[in-house]
Amino acid sequence: MRSSNPVFSRRGFSRDNGAYAGFDAQHQQAGANPYATNPYATDPATGMPQAPARVDAMTMDDVVSRTAMTLGTVILTATLAWIALPVDPANIGKSYGIAIGAALVAMVLGLVQAFKRKASPAIILGYAAFEGVFLGVISAATSTYLGAGVVIQAVLGTMCVFAAVLFAYKMRWIRVTRRFYGFVLAAAMGFMLLMVANLLFSVFAGGDGLGFRSGGLGILFGIIGVILGAAFLALDFKQVEDGITYGAPREEAWLAAFGLTMTLVWIYLELLRLFQLLSGDD
Repeated sequence: MRSSNPVFSRRGFSRDNGAYAGFDAQHQQAGANPYATNPYATDPATGMPQAPARVDAMTMDDVVSRTAMTLGTVILTATLAWIALPVDPANIGKSYGIAIGAALVAMVLGLVQAFKRKASPAIILGYAAFEGVFLGVISAATSTYLGAGVVIQAVLGTMCVFAAVLFAYKMRWIRVTRRFYGFVLAAAMGFMLLMVANLLFSVFAGGDGLGFRSGGLGILFGIIGVILGAAFLALDFKQVEDGITYGAPREEAWLAAFGLTMTLVWIYLELLRLFQLLSGDD
């Protein structure tokens, strides 16, 4: 299953004639059906399974339960970090240090899972746990200096984006095609390169760097970040739908949960930053 999150990608199932599925390139070059070697696919001519149905195929319940576990882990560790790591001026340096360390560990675990051929629940839940610590400290700091309302707005905003994209996807207002996938991936890569450049300039030159995360320009890029997150949610929904349609193994539900969790974390952080700017804090 291929991840649609802004950073990683994996093998995938697709109904778009291999538009973005990770199958052998020679099938696409020869114009062959990319699902000819996929034991979970159906024959496009007859609609009948090309192989016996799996008894351990992924279901929507599997995706929902695994996603609930990963998001639950994020919320639990975020809450514990909020309580256990004070962000008052006397301790804020230590708290930020732990948050940065947790974020780095989460990034490493995410990279390890991204390059593994199979899902590892332990790695995915470990990623969720350390990501939660990072989010807990950042959210607590935001609440301390700007009020809890900003954090609540970001949480509600994330839920609203998720619900809106899911509704639009189910209504087929959003159609995930090869062109859609390519455009979103290219836009995300450009966005991330600009953010990295801004961070490097701020570290070595001081100030706000290139200004992409502050002032009016910061608000604009915050909106773009949320829109990109919403687009990746649509890609995640597409992957879940395809995995169920083509009878992906049940373990793939963990990869679906991993991708959805990463995308929701992306959206939450972008909304949190956006509301910080709108509240007048750079």
